Amino acid sequence: MTVLILTSQEDVTADLVVAELRERNVPLIRFDPADLPGTAGISTEFERGDFTGYLSTDGRLVSVHSLRSIWVRRPGQPAAHAPEPSEWLSAECGQALYGMLYSTEARWMNHPSAALLARSKPWQLRTAHRSGFAVPPTLITTYPRAAKEFAGQFQDIVVKTVSGPPPVNPPMALPTTRIAPDTDFSGVAAGATLLQRYIPKTADIRLTCVGGRMFAARKTTASGQVDGRYGFYGHLWDAVDVPRRIGQAVREYMTLAGLAYGAFDFAEDEDGTWWFLECNQGGQFGFIELETGQPIAAAIATWLAAPRPA
Repeated sequence: MTVLILTSQEDVTADLVVAELRERNVPLIRFDPADLPGTAGISTEFERGDFTGYLSTDGRLVSVHSLRSIWVRRPGQPAAHAPEPSEWLSAECGQALYGMLYSTEARWMNHPSAALLARSKPWQLRTAHRSGFAVPPTLITTYPRAAKEFAGQFQDIVVKTVSGPPPVNPPMALPTTRIAPDTDFSGVAAGATLLQRYIPKTADIRLTCVGGRMFAARKTTASGQVDGRYGFYGHLWDAVDVPRRIGQAVREYMTLAGLAYGAFDFAEDEDGTWWFLECNQGGQFGFIELETGQPIAAAIATWLAAPRPA
């Protein structure tokens, strides 16, 4: 049985898991949808009630019936590397590839339909509340008056993106930014804006959940730091225990989201409360593993190599 990893060849984080799988002699194939059509190919057939399908890349051919698991890591857009790419060609190749994979009995980390829902910030916040996390008051609006009233109520707030950094080249960094309550909010009418009560934090927490295993890391916050993703302030990540209540909430969230992998970000306040900020269904883990020594790649490899359910 083979593990399928959907990602680009430049994904160095995936290399950590590939090395783990190869050390265990687990067959794997690394496939980038961006190479389809071209150096990658697919073929699927439905005839007389039977279904057959094959993937090929780098001279290797694999039957989709032999797939034990599929890791959706950082796949490129289908047909992105085609001689004449187009939205139509990407749609055609994407429908064919993923439709074929959906027809298998392989385990997913994570299934694309679950991942798509899990990326929605409003859904995340509602699900986090249902799961038992502490969630900061949040407003997503296109009404300047609503934004002004929210800022007046909570005084100390931040603005952040709803969907993440825009897909531009070169990539644009959009850190979470603290804003004053007397800010001119007229620009909110131009697009959906996310405002959130600022949490005065003592540390950033990253909790990586792989199946049922959890790896929490803590990094002390520097004075005046708002977004822990940007800038280096001399503090490193240290492994920490997962509080029981947080562990229960993580398990509930993962179940409701239908995810096998999730990277949770929290802000820890001076009382020790972990405030939920987001759960990235495809979040990076390499930097955490390198600084803390936590065996996250090994845990992913173990999950991917597990036998397929009967």
